[in-house]
Formats: sequence, structure tokens, C-alpha cells
Amino acid sequence: MSRTPTLPFRKRNTMMCAHLVILCLGFFTNPFANGQDSSGPARILMVTQSAGFKHGSVNRQDKPLSPAERAITELGVSSNAFRVDCTQDVAKDFTKEKLQHYDLVLFYTTGDLPIAKEDLEYFFNTWLKQKGHGFIGTHSAADTFKNYEPYWDMIGGTFNGHPWGSNSTVTIKVHDKNHPASRPWGDEVTLKDEIYQFKNWQPEKVKVLMSLDMAKTDLKKPYHVPILWVKEYGEGKAMHMSLGHREDVWTNPTFMESLLGGIKWMLGETEGDATPNPELSAAEDRLAKQIVQGTK
Repeated sequence: MSRTPTLPFRKRNTMMCAHLVILCLGFFTNPFANGQDSSGPARILMVTQSAGFKHGSVNRQDKPLSPAERAITELGVSSNAFRVDCTQDVAKDFTKEKLQHYDLVLFYTTGDLPIAKEDLEYFFNTWLKQKGHGFIGTHSAADTFKNYEPYWDMIGGTFNGHPWGSNSTVTIKVHDKNHPASRPWGDEVTLKDEIYQFKNWQPEKVKVLMSLDMAKTDLKKPYHVPILWVKEYGEGKAMHMSLGHREDVWTNPTFMESLLGGIKWMLGETEGDATPNPELSAAEDRLAKQIVQGTK
């Protein structure tokens, strides 16, 4: 049964259908089973395919869903905000036709995914820019299509190494305490996770919400390292969250609340400013250089 596409900014019925609970329990992962009426909750297509390094957080092993997939699926159920469908087969599931079923797409991916060129172009130019849907990138989404300019122009930057490995303890500062994606973290957070640095970084197009606090992190580098940012993309919205390498991050309630805040912002259910703040990136660059120089 085909499903009328949901609109990102309409009021949503918070009633959750029974088969979503079944999905949470991991009994099926078919993204297009049991088509849902358009009056139901928002729908997210979560892509966890690895065409490069495969993270433990997206490794299903012998289970129906990976740790990250289970976390997002359960978040949809507990919040009554959305239904999530998971795929690790973009050639079959990430198509122009099937994107009509979704309000948001979430990537936890690596490498050059085998998405047909016409489907990828439709995703950027029509589904996101014109139809006003949303894209969420988590952790290694920035290590996906990293040499393909339309992708990194959409997401805001691409992976350029991770000097801070998965066992690094880092402190992250929060710049915007009002945006629903960053508000749950308070003023700052200290945790263990792998932290990316970026190339093709476009501070003039994004609003940085959180950054690595170079003064409070042992390994110091003379440049800005953004952690969480949002941006307008035509009529659509994009968000990238750099955290999520470690499986235990996906069990962190604040991390999940942060993702939920971003999802609700994209759906138009909560307010959040996405005005680019390149001056913040410039100031963080200067501060990082001063910190590194002061430690020599």
C-alpha cells in the first residue's frame, strides 16, 4: 500500500501503532512493511550501511538491529514522536520512490554508498531543498561521500581524521543553551568518545551549537573542532552530531534527548535558531591557537 507523504511541519497525531512496538523489539526491519496512514507519527529512514569502516554501534551481529538502531527505534516509541525504519541496503531502500514515505533521513554511515546518482540528486535537490524535509548525520556520517561536494555542502563538512580516539576523555562546551538539540547538555559535558576534525568546513553556512573545549581536553590542537551544528538547506534542515562512536554513548540519556530535540526541531514541533555563526568558529580558532601556544 502506498502512503501519502507526511509533511514536516504539520501537527502530528501522537497515537503510536502496535507494529511500531514490534519494530522496537526487533522482530522485523523491513522499511516498507505495513504502510502507515499519513495522520500517524513522523517517519524516519535510518541508514546504517558501512562502505568503509564498520562501527560497533551499527553492527547488528546476530541481532535484528544494531545498538544505534535499537536506541533510535526505542526513542521513537518512548517519545511518541516518530516511527523509524532501518536499512543497511541503500541500493534497494534509498530511492526516489521510497523517500516519499519519510519526513527525515538519519545517516550513521561510512564511505561511498551505492546510491544511484539520480536518487542522490533527487534527495539533495528536491526531497530536502524543495520539499522541506530533514537530514541528521551522526558520527561517521561526515565520513560518507567525503569527496562528493554536493554531500559535504549539504552536511557542512567532512571527516579529516580523529586525533581524539574512542577512549579519549574530552570536555565539550555548549554555545547555544536554547536550541532544542543542544539545550539538554547544559553548559558543558565531559565524556569518552572519538572526536572528529573536519575539512571542507563551511562556517558561513552552519550554526555551531557545541564545540570541543580545547582548554579542558588533554590533547590540544590549534583549530576549532565543532561537535554539533545545524543549518538550513533550501526549504529543508540538516544537523550533524559528531558524537556516537562508542556504543555506550547510545545509552546516554542526554545524548538521546539531544537527538530528540534535533528531530523535533526539524519537524517544526519546537523552535530553534539556525542562523549561521561564522564569527564563533573564527573566535574558537583564535582561542585554540592561543591555548596551544600557551602550552609550549
